[in-house]
Amino acid sequence: MKDYAEIAAKNFHSGYNCAQAVFAAFCDRYNMDEKTALKLSSSFGGGMGRLREVCGAMSAVFMIAGLEKGYFDVTNYDLKAAHYKFIQELAADFREKFNTIICRELLNLPKGPDAPEPLERTKEYYAHRPCEKFIRYAAQIVQNKILDK
Repeated sequence: MKDYAEIAAKNFHSGYNCAQAVFAAFCDRYNMDEKTALKLSSSFGGGMGRLREVCGAMSAVFMIAGLEKGYFDVTNYDLKAAHYKFIQELAADFREKFNTIICRELLNLPKGPDAPEPLERTKEYYAHRPCEKFIRYAAQIVQNKILDK
């Protein structure tokens, strides 16, 4: 099996945001071209457009969970409840490891949205940014809890 955590980390180091890094690592499984995967997940970076809400890596996990195990029959409340339970379990796994799924808390930032301008991706940026460990763990969640189930 592919090392999706490594692919996701490489995506991040190529300049993609956390959501793009994780989501695009798995795009071939869904016959989705990389450009579409990157565009679809682009809004979720920085905790949703740098609002610093839900971690982009976890947003990608949730999108992949939807592709693998999502529902479309809005009248099947049992299936909907089971899916939401599954999403909550995935979030709990990440939260158990990092204490939160909120971007600003993971990065120790003050409350509220961040400036919309992204920071330049430099060697120093990557040296001080903890996001790679969140991205790797999110990819492992997908691999171990979604794909292997």
